[in-house]
Amino acid sequence: MRIVFGVVLTLLMSPVAGETLVERGAYLANSVMVCHNCHTPRGPQGLDLSRALSGGQTFDEPAFKVTGSNITPDKDTGIGNWSDAALKRFLVSGIKPDGTEAAAIMPTAFYTVLTARDLDALVAYLRSVPPVRHDVPAPEYRIALKPETPTYAGKQASEQELTDRLARGRYLLTISHCLECHTPEGPSVVHDFAGASGKGGRTFSGPWGQSVSPNITSDPASGLGQWSDDEIKRAITQGVARDGRKLKPPMAYAAYATMTPQDLDAIVAFVRTLPPQ
Repeated sequence: MRIVFGVVLTLLMSPVAGETLVERGAYLANSVMVCHNCHTPRGPQGLDLSRALSGGQTFDEPAFKVTGSNITPDKDTGIGNWSDAALKRFLVSGIKPDGTEAAAIMPTAFYTVLTARDLDALVAYLRSVPPVRHDVPAPEYRIALKPETPTYAGKQASEQELTDRLARGRYLLTISHCLECHTPEGPSVVHDFAGASGKGGRTFSGPWGQSVSPNITSDPASGLGQWSDDEIKRAITQGVARDGRKLKPPMAYAAYATMTPQDLDAIVAFVRTLPPQ
C-alpha cells in the first residue's frame, strides 16, 4: 500500500502528462507567479489584457521609482532582442543584457529556485505572447540597496524534489514570492527575513486605498495557526478572511484561483510549517 501511495503521489506532483513548455510557462506566469500584477497595464476596469505584459504598474518607493517593464517579444520596447540564455540569466539574477540590474521590486532573488524546466517554460511562454510596442519610463534609483537572499531561496530546485508535497509547497510559495509582501522591512529598507519571515505588516497603497499584509506564519494568535485548510485556500483564491472580511489587493486572488488543487494543497501544507512569529 505504501508503494502504491508513493507512485500516485509522484504522478500528482510530476509535470502534467502532455503539457508543453508553453502551457507550463503560461500556468506559471499567469497563475503562480502573477506576472500580470506588475507587467500588465491597468485600466478603470482592472488589468488591460489587450496589452498583456507590455509594462504596467509604477512603484514609487524611497529607494526607487520604477514601472513594470515590457516583457513581450517586441524588439524595440520589449525583450524581443534578448537571447534565451540572457532571459534565463535575468530571471535568476536581475541582470539585464546591458549589465544593468532590475530594481529590488522584481523578485528575481526568489526565482533562484526555479527548476531548469520551469525556466525553459517561462522563456517559451514569453516568446509566444503577442509583441506590443509600449515604452515605459526609465527606472530611477535613489539609494543603493543591499542584495538579500529570501528565506528558502538561493538554490535551484530539481524536478525530483518537487514530488514531495512539502518541498513542492516550499517551491511554489517561493516562486510566488509570498514572503516578499508578507515580511516586514528591516532597518535598511530591506526585508527582515532573518527575524520576521512571514510576519506581515507591510503597507501597500493603490486604487484600493491601503492594505497591510497579514501574518501568514503558524502563530495561533496573529497568524494562521487556528485557520482551517479551507479557510486558508479561500483567503488565497477569493480574498475572504476567516471572519468573512473582504481582503484587499495587491494580493492576486483571481490568478491564484486558477492554481491546481494539488498546488494549493501543497502551499497550505507548507504554510503550516512556517515558524510562528
